[in-house]
Parts: sequence; C-alpha cells; structure tokens
Amino acid sequence: LFESDSYREYLELHGLSVQLAEALAEYWHARVRAELGIAGSDPAAVEGMFRTEYQGCRYSLGYPACPELADRAKIADLLRPERIGVHLSEEFQLHPEQSTDAIVIHHPEAGYFNAGGRR
Repeated sequence: LFESDSYREYLELHGLSVQLAEALAEYWHARVRAELGIAGSDPAAVEGMFRTEYQGCRYSLGYPACPELADRAKIADLLRPERIGVHLSEEFQLHPEQSTDAIVIHHPEAGYFNAGGRR
C-alpha cells in the first residue's frame, strides 16, 4: 500500500495491526493469569483493565521499567524467535514490525511506576 501511494489505507492498516498486536499480547497475559489461578481478581469493567487493576504486570523492553533495548538480544538468545519467523535487527527491534515481546511478572506487588506513584 505504501509503495502504491495508498498512504491512507497503509496508515489505517498499520494502526489496526499495531492495535491487534497489543490486544493479542493482553489476551496472552490474561490467559497466563488464568492458568496461574490469579485471574479472579481481574476487574469486570474494561476501564479497570486499562488501569491495570489486576495482579502482575507485562513489561516491554524500551519502556521506562525496562529501558535497555540491548537486553532484548539476551532474551532472543534464549528463546530463538527466528523459529517462528521473528528476527532481531541491529537496533534491537523485532521484525516483522508488529511483533512484540514482554517480561511478565505476577508478584502481587508488581506494578508500573509514573511521576504520580505506583500504577
């Protein structure tokens, strides 16, 4: 689409694919919580999910909790993502572009931090 100058369609498809990748990551995080038996505390309303009112957190490299992208190479060495067609660039980015990874911690005190405090 991009190469054919169909920029609007390209951007719409790109935005959709980014959101679908994030939704799938959240789905797997919820499934892990269910399999660990800790999903009972998940909020009933979607707003509570957006505020991460559940036990545990999903940390992604390159964000404030795990800022060092180079650590992704260590994870790639362990998991070998090329087995499923995902490759790590020299800049530590995953390809295809909508690939994602995370470190999932389910300790009851795991949380995100911001200027206003925890979560």
